[in-house]
Amino acid sequence: MSLLEPIDLLVENGLLLSMDHSMRILEGGAVGVRGGAILEVGPTRELRERYLPSQVLDATGCAVLPGLINAHTHAPMTIFRGLADDLPLMEWLEHYIFPVETHLQAEWVRCGALLACAEMLLSGTTTFCDMYLFEGEVAKAAKEAGMRALVGEVLYDFPSPNYGPIEQGFRYTEELIQSWEGDPLVRIAVEPHAPFTCSPQLLREARRLADSYQVPLITHLSETSHELERLQQTYGLSPVRHLQSLGILEGPTIADHVVWVDEEEIEILREHGVGVVHNPESNMKLASGVAPVEKMLKAGLPVGLGTDGAASNNDLDLFREMDSAAKLHKVFSGNPAAMQASTVLSMATCLGAKALGLDKLVGSLEPGKRADLILVDLGGAHLSPRHNLVSHLVYAARGSDVKGVVVEGRILVEGGRLLSLDLKSIMEALGEISKEIKKLVGQKR
Repeated sequence: MSLLEPIDLLVENGLLLSMDHSMRILEGGAVGVRGGAILEVGPTRELRERYLPSQVLDATGCAVLPGLINAHTHAPMTIFRGLADDLPLMEWLEHYIFPVETHLQAEWVRCGALLACAEMLLSGTTTFCDMYLFEGEVAKAAKEAGMRALVGEVLYDFPSPNYGPIEQGFRYTEELIQSWEGDPLVRIAVEPHAPFTCSPQLLREARRLADSYQVPLITHLSETSHELERLQQTYGLSPVRHLQSLGILEGPTIADHVVWVDEEEIEILREHGVGVVHNPESNMKLASGVAPVEKMLKAGLPVGLGTDGAASNNDLDLFREMDSAAKLHKVFSGNPAAMQASTVLSMATCLGAKALGLDKLVGSLEPGKRADLILVDLGGAHLSPRHNLVSHLVYAARGSDVKGVVVEGRILVEGGRLLSLDLKSIMEALGEISKEIKKLVGQKR
């Protein structure tokens, strides 16, 4: 009689959705995990006959799919949730967010990032890409939560409350890259804020630094018509053509929003292999416009999905984001067949991973990839009857339906309960911080 092969974790008895090229759906499916990686995916009965798991996660009644990827957010901005809502982007930024951020403290960022990690994990996000201030604190928060993260310090022409002048911003970014090199969960990017807040010199230096360490450059791009007009007036070029003229797109680049672009600019982004992140709810709330996502996808651009920050969304629930993305493009195009559920779910998983350059690691349930997966309870009234799993996940499921989360083979949420963080103490700390923020906003007014 042969001995069973020991493994670390077996997720069993689920309705498995692989999100690989086959889009395989397997009833009674299982995922075997060893060393933080997926060892095998198949029927529960077959994996039970081969492996002896140290831990078992029962997925009966649940869909098992890759962890969702929030490809663009500002995690610590949970501290500004609900602050100065219902305003145009530039007024919101220049008259509220930027002024209050001059008083920002590392402890505020730490607590805000921990809250964001808790919110994302509880709603099925296992990987996030972040841009903000004091990003060393965000990296540490992600590590503490057990999440996978690509993070970078925001760089712009005016002094930062974290690093001061831009020269020190580049030094801070370089130290981040060096200190997190080789970490299994946290990676660092170089992140100039946007073409309208960064000089050509800053952008070139950001590209040089990113290339020297072989990390991606991430920036907001063509988010609003105001940005388009400002760049046209200043440089005589659109934001995309401006970055192209400076050589900024010559290395791995991730562009967030990308709302105001024409077909030639989409082709420029495609030729340079740029990953794009769509943020429909933030763009709707700030009336920034509707990104031509279908044209980008048709051109072959990898387009992920992001929530943006909780100050301009106001939640970090990617299930809600998927629903919004699908419906926004249907009403905007007048075509009910636009942005089908399978496309949007891909944007939140495998396509999002590709947009971030992480597709060899995550985004689908395949042997050799890292074991990042979620369990979605299908037992709710709003998910019955189940005619189409993918449709249900996009149009009917909610973040609160997530009952289990695994990252790098570690169970972080079980039975809907967060295991890696003390949410109560985080929320209590944020309550005190919110009082200080309210005083600042009151002084401003």
